[in-house]
Amino acid sequence: MLQNKVILGSEEWCSFPELGIPTIKARVDSGAKTSAMHAINIAPFIKNDANWVKFDINPIQNNIKTVIHCEAPLVDKRIVKSSSGFREHRYVIQTSLKIGEAKWPIEMTLTNRDSMGFRMLLGREAMSGRVLVDPEQKYLLGQPTAESLKELYQNSEKAKTGLRIGLLASNPELYSNKRIMEAGEMRGHEMHFLNIKECYMKLDAKKPEIHYRGGKILNEFDAIIPRIRPSITFYGCALTRQFEALKVFVLNSATAITQSRDKLYSLQLLLNSGIDIPTTGFANSPLDTDNLIKMVGGSPLIVKLLEGTQGKGVVLAETKKAAESVINAFKSLNANILVQEFIKEANGKDIRCFVIDGKVVAAIQREAMPGEFRANIHLGGTASVIKVTPEEKKIAIKAAKAMDLKVAGVDIIRSSKGPLLLEVNSSPGLEGIEGATNKDVAGEMIKAIEKNFKLS
Repeated sequence: MLQNKVILGSEEWCSFPELGIPTIKARVDSGAKTSAMHAINIAPFIKNDANWVKFDINPIQNNIKTVIHCEAPLVDKRIVKSSSGFREHRYVIQTSLKIGEAKWPIEMTLTNRDSMGFRMLLGREAMSGRVLVDPEQKYLLGQPTAESLKELYQNSEKAKTGLRIGLLASNPELYSNKRIMEAGEMRGHEMHFLNIKECYMKLDAKKPEIHYRGGKILNEFDAIIPRIRPSITFYGCALTRQFEALKVFVLNSATAITQSRDKLYSLQLLLNSGIDIPTTGFANSPLDTDNLIKMVGGSPLIVKLLEGTQGKGVVLAETKKAAESVINAFKSLNANILVQEFIKEANGKDIRCFVIDGKVVAAIQREAMPGEFRANIHLGGTASVIKVTPEEKKIAIKAAKAMDLKVAGVDIIRSSKGPLLLEVNSSPGLEGIEGATNKDVAGEMIKAIEKNFKLS
């Protein structure tokens, strides 16, 4: 029996002939049940009356210019829980794995593995009865050289279209930022990560400039994608305005970002556009706390800090006494707060619509953890695919337009009165929505820039 088994190290190179993938590096992981392959632009379709799925793969780690377009029979769609506890729906395909001289059919899930160290994970189901693993070894079946990899994938290089795009943000390791950089490079653009804190500017009527660490002048950018953390909104927007003064195309303007960060002003703008929101109250003084609570329908109610983000500074007050205590506590700290009616029938769920250039490109339902009312993914909420209604799409598009945002995460809640808008985010995260929907949302952001330059 042992003589018939393939001996593998903890990392090996394998191939998938039916998918047209000549070689790909895999993490051999007997601790994982299911095998998984990196895939983007995943889309099911019908072929010869059977269910198939097509997808794109960048088979070489840290090389996103090389793309293989694949299709395979669709076996299943399953919920997979990652080691970090994140749950996502994944398509499952069956195809032939070739490793060394051996070849056999395996099932594997398709998921975006950009944040992982390997494009392929070989799990124990695919190895059972056929493989022995020596975890101390690597590449027992050999590994390709850089030259042979280039030769194998010489026909897979994407042509450059040549825009110079800057991502103005704080953390290059953040999933969303990595994805935007990779999506831009994959579409042939020259991408630059610009750390907000390392930029400084020269205000001059004749020759305005933006400088980067070491005195480098940031010029000749075609476009800037601002991804500004709430804590540095003031400076990030000042830099964005400076790029606008240099006639650089920005994916979201400084004015749009600034007004979206002012929760009170943004709600007023949305109401002026005829968009329904939960009944909301705002007061500067705690003297009329009792009337403020009555104004929004009494307890339970939501108390929100105007400066809060990602569910922070949002409190559910279940009784009138609790509401009074929370409101008065915030007021004693001179904090600006909103009070808002609690939509009980939403049951800890909301809908995030990702709007790009006037279209809803993806939507998910976010569900709060048991005992929690905030559905934010950062707070442990789970994401799942949802079909939004035409009315919800219309609200999301109208809200992004009211805020003058080309890219927006629009949060909607389903109530007995119909859909209500919660808030509009000018730097929406990509991890939850890409993971749940398998859509290349980062790529859609790059396409919006290309559209401005009439490249798409």
